Amino acid sequence: MNNRMKRISNNIYQISLGWVNVFVIEDNGLTLVDTGTKGSTGKIFSAIKSAGKNPYDIKRIILTHAHPDHAGSAEEIKRMLRVPVLAHHEDAKIMGYGVAVRKEICLTPGLKNWLIYELAIKRAGINIEPVVIDEQLNDRDLLPLLGGIRVVHTPGHSKGHIALLAENEEVLIAGDLLSNSTGLGLSVIYENMAEGISSIMKVTDLDFDKMAFGHGSPILKDAGSIIRQTFVNYEYTLV
Repeated sequence: MNNRMKRISNNIYQISLGWVNVFVIEDNGLTLVDTGTKGSTGKIFSAIKSAGKNPYDIKRIILTHAHPDHAGSAEEIKRMLRVPVLAHHEDAKIMGYGVAVRKEICLTPGLKNWLIYELAIKRAGINIEPVVIDEQLNDRDLLPLLGGIRVVHTPGHSKGHIALLAENEEVLIAGDLLSNSTGLGLSVIYENMAEGISSIMKVTDLDFDKMAFGHGSPILKDAGSIIRQTFVNYEYTLV
């Protein structure tokens, strides 16, 4: 498996951990966005080292949401590095108890989604090692990285799901708002499908050129236009 860091923009990198991606932002040290499943710490650190960087330069962890494939190693890395963990306040409520998935789950239609759910998501369980969130985020918060990274609350996949807009680098780290693993489309599961669609519509109003996903390959050019063209009428075709 290739766990090397892939450059998304000048200061944002992607590390692929098999079927899930995490991200590294380089600015006054490193910021880790998401942490993969439980047991991913070694792979993440190895990828950072192979890029000539020091994983002990990680200053903070930002979680796009609570699910086990994104927050599974958060507590372990926090404990090792003694760094703060940031997440939206809605998912912060449950992560402190080790709960990663709420009971209300809607499976996106399609055989591919059913297979991924049965073979991967279902087996991942609904719990993580409890992690206390040190800074709870809200919609439109501006993080002091890369000249300002905007927090975009995008509920649906999870109640506290966020995307991160690095405005100066024109990059949207989308988490599981969408998937690009076998073509651009909805994520496999949502807690609230209608909210998920509304959140996709919300990001079509944002200005970005590149888009990175929790699952699948990034779009490295004209991402904003592609998302708008793909989903402008999606709320109608879903019915």
